[in-house]
Amino acid sequence: MTAANQRPDVIGALRKAREQLPGDPSFGDPLSVSGPGGPRAVARAADKFVGARPSAAREIGFGALQVWQAALERVGRGRGTQEVTVMFTDLVSFSKWSLSAGDEATLELLRRVAKAIEPPIAQRGGQVVKRMGDGVMAVFPTADAAVRAAAAAKRALGEVSVDGYRPQMRIGLHTGSPREIGGDWLGVDVTIAARVMEAGGNGRTMLSEATLRSVSPGVLEELGYAVKPYRRGMFTAPLSGVPDDLRIFRLSRV
Repeated sequence: MTAANQRPDVIGALRKAREQLPGDPSFGDPLSVSGPGGPRAVARAADKFVGARPSAAREIGFGALQVWQAALERVGRGRGTQEVTVMFTDLVSFSKWSLSAGDEATLELLRRVAKAIEPPIAQRGGQVVKRMGDGVMAVFPTADAAVRAAAAAKRALGEVSVDGYRPQMRIGLHTGSPREIGGDWLGVDVTIAARVMEAGGNGRTMLSEATLRSVSPGVLEELGYAVKPYRRGMFTAPLSGVPDDLRIFRLSRV
């Protein structure tokens, strides 16, 4: 049993199985459980119980917490008490570029990207919840702050170049009431924000209808943006794990 608990193929299979369970399958990664939060946080307690190393027991424990959170949401008890705007970012075609660029150039690019986009997030009251390779998840107290941070991050990223390569970043924003557990944020609103980002294609800034409603009048005009409805292409797969009536908008320069 000890050997099976550490087998990479068993751990990989359990992680794959979590993608089919209700709730957020990314809950419980090392960045999630190492953030701020008191010792009463269930996620951090579970992490200490099963250890920080990848293991089958760890995946099973976090899978149970994932399903528990989803069940609470279904009966109206899983949501948080405060409204926040969730941001997801992602570099377009980064993996393809990094394969030919090599490790040294890839690490240099990631450092420069972090230095470009993370200060605008912090300066506008945002908190980087976790870094996910070539992207980040952040939360903001208001939609205005999130939109301003997105605009500033895009401007700063425009100055980044490594060996002639200029990265393009897509951003997704959604406003809701996810639940904070162990320094991570979980719930359907987090999933929606990630899916809104996925709709960003080749480097667009996307926002849900909830975020658009929450942005103060005049903010988008001040930043030089117009809003256009997002329409899924004929051959584009539908977004999964989101409400059927979810409306998404994209920001375009005036």
